[in-house]
Amino acid sequence: MIHHRHAPTSIIALALTSALVVGCSPAPEPTPTPTAAFASEEEAFAAAEETYRAFTSRLNEVDTSDSTTFEPLFALSSGEFEKADREAYSTMHAEGLIVDGDTRILSFQGSEAVSPFTVVVADVCLDVRAVTVVDADGASHVDPDRPDVYALSVTFIYDETQLLIDSAIVNQDFACDEL
Repeated sequence: MIHHRHAPTSIIALALTSALVVGCSPAPEPTPTPTAAFASEEEAFAAAEETYRAFTSRLNEVDTSDSTTFEPLFALSSGEFEKADREAYSTMHAEGLIVDGDTRILSFQGSEAVSPFTVVVADVCLDVRAVTVVDADGASHVDPDRPDVYALSVTFIYDETQLLIDSAIVNQDFACDEL
């Protein structure tokens, strides 16, 4: 059973007086409610996939001998992911390494997105078997133990205009079907 206590008259009077004083002062500016980046989880996943496909397309267009081709790739990333790519491509450029062959997306599956959809996570399977990295003498710089297919967990963040790739880690818990 819930017991209700009656407030003393002085507290009620104080509350009414406070209400009258507040009523005479200007109303505070309303705090804006954060607007969702996307209307639904499905929309967020679709935007993440669009970003990842654009990133992969730009990746396949990179010419390590021309550093200006790196910028379109970096425009779709952020944080440590972007920093690591900047370092890797700068090193490849400086060392005269040549990347050839295309990375292919085998699958893209949204796995996590919660309103306001400013962070989206997806499971991605990438086929890199056609990608080679060689030096000027033609010697391979690809680890001989590199797998042909990578299962990745990719995190995207919303930067007020678009989703950017913020991290990508190998996902041991996700199985890729090699096509």
